[in-house]
Amino acid sequence: MSVATDHKVIVAELPVNVTFHIWLKARRVGEPGAISLISPNGKFGEVLSHNLDEYDFRIYHVFGGGPIELHYDAERTVISVIYWFTAVDVLEAGITVLHTNGLNAPPDLPDSYHFRPPFGWMNDPNGFGRFDGRPHLFYQHYSHGLSWNTMHWGHAVSSDYLRWRHLPIFLFPSEELSAWPDKRGGAFSGSAIALPNAPGIRVFYTDQLKDRQPEEQIQMTATSADLFSAGKAEVILPHRPDGEGLTLDFRDPYVFKGPDGLWKMLLGSQSAEGGVILLYDTEDRAAAEGWTYRGKLLVEHRHRTTAIECPCLLPLDGPATHPATHWVLIYGLMNSEDAESRRKNLTMAEIGWFDGQRFVKDFEQELDFGTDNYAFQAFLDGDMPVGIGWLANWADANAATIFPTAMTLPRTLKLQDGHLLTPPIGAAESLRHRVLDRVRLASGGEVVFPNGAVEILFEMAEPGLPFTLNLDHPALRLAISSDEEGLELIHGKPGEDNAPRYLRPGARIKRLRVFLDYGSIEIFADHGRHVATKRLDGFDPIQSARLVAEPGSVAWATVWSLRL
Repeated sequence: MSVATDHKVIVAELPVNVTFHIWLKARRVGEPGAISLISPNGKFGEVLSHNLDEYDFRIYHVFGGGPIELHYDAERTVISVIYWFTAVDVLEAGITVLHTNGLNAPPDLPDSYHFRPPFGWMNDPNGFGRFDGRPHLFYQHYSHGLSWNTMHWGHAVSSDYLRWRHLPIFLFPSEELSAWPDKRGGAFSGSAIALPNAPGIRVFYTDQLKDRQPEEQIQMTATSADLFSAGKAEVILPHRPDGEGLTLDFRDPYVFKGPDGLWKMLLGSQSAEGGVILLYDTEDRAAAEGWTYRGKLLVEHRHRTTAIECPCLLPLDGPATHPATHWVLIYGLMNSEDAESRRKNLTMAEIGWFDGQRFVKDFEQELDFGTDNYAFQAFLDGDMPVGIGWLANWADANAATIFPTAMTLPRTLKLQDGHLLTPPIGAAESLRHRVLDRVRLASGGEVVFPNGAVEILFEMAEPGLPFTLNLDHPALRLAISSDEEGLELIHGKPGEDNAPRYLRPGARIKRLRVFLDYGSIEIFADHGRHVATKRLDGFDPIQSARLVAEPGSVAWATVWSLRL
């Protein structure tokens, strides 16, 4: 019998009827990893794992409340995550995280206001919608490290799209993946709808298993009556459509109600023609079965994309059933590159009309010329389109990349004067904590920031007057410039050659709104007509700003510190 030499204790005060979610594994062959649960009355439970390679997920229920201690020997046992919740009020109170480790702990960022997971890695937003009166955000998630790995769905709920309560992990990789030695894949991206005849939601997602034959990617659905735990998943599309010459890419189901009253599904793929968006629909009111392939909604052959990802389609300026209503079709071009600017992984927005079977384009624009608003997913919240994106893209991230990522500020989508506008939601004004400046920036002086969470808003006396907003970052060249070429986000490391150029050609700016946070910058020009989002390496805060412009050309400027 081994003697514990590195004894660890985690202490908690619990209400009654608590559920623990625990991930652990063993360090040594022949000695199981173990956590003992101890109350003032003595030991009452033990959680074990014999796995040396992967963390085992364990659920443990504690019915009596009061103080509790969790004991383990760190020489025998590796603990990744421990959190608890009570099912009766988890939507109101969220989870309580008791333990993370150095591999998956979230960054400590005072007053940061972007959504981040409570532990681990995050990428695409999933299942974004309002259910039972509240906005819900699901997301691609790996609990045990800060880089991409086997995908789960994380989950959070909010009242205003800004202040989120973390909920239990919602979707887990399939048992088939758990038994596969390569373990590459999991619960990939998808969407959610409200159940039409009962409380709860139905989610749709791609199940990925590398080298599975004949399909690596298949489409799944599951329901949740309580809005925080998923029922058994079932296959709804076991294979790609025949005869279309598609690659193995077949993913990211986005489900919505079409103008003909039928549930529609978009999926991204790739063919010899280029990236494609596939259209399915069903007459089943519950959207649970009967999905029929209707054809290619879009073929995209520019920018050398390797697959279209995360397509979404929703009405912009009227009811879905009205033939004059404009719709917006948004999609990501994985591994694409704009040859002129060297920007990668572009996201496109096409505006036109959708009759339930065909989409006819009126015009298009890039959703975000900074490119780090990727995997954007939107839905119709009442009559207001709302969307959110991953504040990064695959130009910076791969399976070996380690960084904690964030979601963008949520945005609304508006059609105005023949342009798509994507300003931040109105609730973003509630982030303003105190005014830092109303004089110095407009007059050309430096404004020093107390921390990394800042909003800058200014107007020029006339559209198109030149300016440069210089931002002092410890490791980057960072500025926003407007001149005869257009609006540019200048971003790069000192001395870096061939850095991408983030330019919106021809933009003549009058009003600029800039959100700074630890590790990011988001630019909204002219009420969201021109938008750029960029992840910044590391979490060093931007320290100050100085606005360079001709005398009299800045009408006014205000700077706020921000916090949730």
